[in-house]
Amino acid sequence: MSDKVKKFVLIIITACVVLVVGAGSYVWNAATSAFGSIQESLDRSKSDKRLEELNLDEGDPISVLLMGVDELESRNDLGRTDTMILLTINPSVESVNMVSIPRDTLTSIRGQATTDKISHAHAMGGRETAIYTVEHFLDVPVDYYVTVNMESFKDTVDAVGGIEVENDQEFTFHGMHYPKGTIKLDGEKALGYSRMRHLDPDDDFGRQERQRQVMAAVMEKGASISSLANFTDILNVVEDNVTTNLSLGELWDIYSTYNVAIDEIEQHQIEGEDITKDGIYYFSPDEEKLEQLSNVLKEHLELEN
Repeated sequence: MSDKVKKFVLIIITACVVLVVGAGSYVWNAATSAFGSIQESLDRSKSDKRLEELNLDEGDPISVLLMGVDELESRNDLGRTDTMILLTINPSVESVNMVSIPRDTLTSIRGQATTDKISHAHAMGGRETAIYTVEHFLDVPVDYYVTVNMESFKDTVDAVGGIEVENDQEFTFHGMHYPKGTIKLDGEKALGYSRMRHLDPDDDFGRQERQRQVMAAVMEKGASISSLANFTDILNVVEDNVTTNLSLGELWDIYSTYNVAIDEIEQHQIEGEDITKDGIYYFSPDEEKLEQLSNVLKEHLELEN
């Protein structure tokens, strides 16, 4: 497992805690205020995948859905999900499963009586529709979610003073050139780097990897910044662009109990084939292999198959 992936998952879980603890009471109060403004609860009555209460202190296995939403100001809609990553975390066996869901995956959209690309679920009914569609697709519960406006990549990268990534292929995208090797990115170039798709031989899977690179680089650099001014800028970006049902206290519980799982991360790729339906491209998952993956996730979450 690559160090980049380990850092990505670790920082998702711990960055906010590290920042607020390291910077003192003023920043803790600021972070508490910021988390209060970004918290939005999840109506679990719509789900039949998680019936029992979770106990974070006792280390119950949990799942977290990370969603990057293409929420442009020029579009009067809820935005489609550009990125969907499900994490299952089990501290007892000290491991994490990571599943990246291709945005063009053809599936049933929960509550909409239709099948469509899974990325459209958020645009049709917001985060709850997207979350319950993922639950139905993988047949596992989504306990927590973090939604990030993809446009905030630009502001976040600029707030931390730019980032460095290791680019494995040279390309030019929207007039911006990205040479092969270690490259420095400002906000605008980081957004382009994370969005390029059709020039990549791995298509959407390649883009997913670059998005993980950018997120990991941003959070790693953000966690190392001691300047209060930078921290305030980052909090402002978070308040404007992130929503979650996690509280700061729950983040602390997860950091305290679950960080032992980060050393063992298994990535899963959903297998299937490209199809065209009514002239539109979709990714059609292999149902047998999808069921096998679902069973792996259920076992990791200690659920009955």
